[in-house]
Amino acid sequence: MTFPIKERKRHHRVIFNKRKMNSNSSSASSSNFDRASYTEQQQAQVLPSRSGFVIEEINSENEAEFGSVASGSPIAMAAATESMIPNLFTTLPPIRDFLNTGSSQIQDQTIQECLPFLAGIEEDVKTNAYGVPNLDRKRHIPFLHKTLARLPAGYVAADASRPWMFYWALNGLRTMGEDISDYRERVISTISPIQNSTGGFGGGNGQASHLAPTYAIILSLALVGGKEALEVIDRKAMWKWLGALKQKDGSFQMSVGGEVDMRGAYCATVIISLLDLPLELPKDSSAWSPEHTSFLTGLPEWVARCQTFEGGFSSRPDAEAHGAYAFCALGCLCIIGDPHVVIPKYLDVPRLISWLSARQYAPEGGFSGRTNKLVDGCYSHWVGGCWPLLEACLEGPSSPTSSNSNLSNSIYSREGLIRYILCCCQDQSKRGGLRDKPSHSSDSYHTCYVLAGLSSAQHKWRFNLSESKSEQVENLTSAYQWTSEVIAEEPQIFDEEDRVKTLHPVFVIPEGVAEETRAYFASKGGF
Repeated sequence: MTFPIKERKRHHRVIFNKRKMNSNSSSASSSNFDRASYTEQQQAQVLPSRSGFVIEEINSENEAEFGSVASGSPIAMAAATESMIPNLFTTLPPIRDFLNTGSSQIQDQTIQECLPFLAGIEEDVKTNAYGVPNLDRKRHIPFLHKTLARLPAGYVAADASRPWMFYWALNGLRTMGEDISDYRERVISTISPIQNSTGGFGGGNGQASHLAPTYAIILSLALVGGKEALEVIDRKAMWKWLGALKQKDGSFQMSVGGEVDMRGAYCATVIISLLDLPLELPKDSSAWSPEHTSFLTGLPEWVARCQTFEGGFSSRPDAEAHGAYAFCALGCLCIIGDPHVVIPKYLDVPRLISWLSARQYAPEGGFSGRTNKLVDGCYSHWVGGCWPLLEACLEGPSSPTSSNSNLSNSIYSREGLIRYILCCCQDQSKRGGLRDKPSHSSDSYHTCYVLAGLSSAQHKWRFNLSESKSEQVENLTSAYQWTSEVIAEEPQIFDEEDRVKTLHPVFVIPEGVAEETRAYFASKGGF
């Protein structure tokens, strides 16, 4: 498969050696290629070839000849579409090192598998005038419904992840506009037996309480909604259990005696906020002291210690920065206080912006989770979801009279992310669902978070001024001051029918659900 690529002075064509995609990117390897030294390549005036495709340089004299040869190809038939796709998404990266390593080889393979989709020339994939396919709801919705039905026997190994599976599916369905009220009774009957009398939820029957499944369960109950669902939660036992997880350095364990990491900080603050739990530590908490009486004591300081020299966030102090921990860190802080106040107070914002910006790649357009790693659809949320929180930090709060003139301004490429999601992350087979990248299979995890990233890229979130600062701090109400607006961009590269629902930038559930959940528990007035 061949198509021309135009650059400033020279013209190139990329010849793709088509191959069948496998379910694992590590098995999607092509034959190795040799990279000559930079000097040798300059002398030969050729570009280094990449695994699976060949780059040929042509000058303006033989460009017409090449064009006539290619006139019968699928690309010639889609010339109008090709002209609407920016070169950034159809050309090789402008900066390429020639050191041959395992990481560089698999990066080459990733570019190879993505370029045909981004260029709009993948067979059997219909695109609009901008080279972007529709969001295939007719396949993605049934795919998620199937993940809520009886699963193959092999899934018994993932029994502790059941709460995550129904959160991913339910949230993905709501994001695509599906009514999930029919699942309410099933969710309640599944969740009720796995709540422990000591507080919190396990991953399954008879399992110890853990913050990760507890977080997923509370969000799932909020998603299906209703008094019966919310009343499943034993709030007083939850409060005491969270007190047992609180550590003297400000952090939270994921389970009693378990690991301490950034997930604990985020999950705990989400739970405390949504359930309107008292901020006072139970006095039998091992972290309680006359100087340490609140769940928030030392928490933002601990989060700050997890920011690395790169600018991102690690699971704990002195570890490697990772995109998911960055979102957890920002989400935690944006529950504690106003983003324009709390984020610059505790974090090195310029360094964080630098690190997050480096996570978005070209030509793919998607995000990686760590330095020198591959793009992955799930980071459409874990990294992409950081940007609304940072933009609110930089722009400050909005007021009812705020102008909407800068809606299209952004500090990351929304177009690049949307192209990666709709072009590369959709399973175009009968299976449906969304995925990491073209060589991977779809699953409910990626479907949920890829859709969350798409929602974030399609909408602008604003943080609004609060009427009462003291109440905001005492009751963790900062997270309920957000409103969304449709992004006004020209041109809009996706069809309007492919716009998904808005998800709260902190809680990652549909807009309005967190507010309704919080209001219900706040109206109860204590335990």
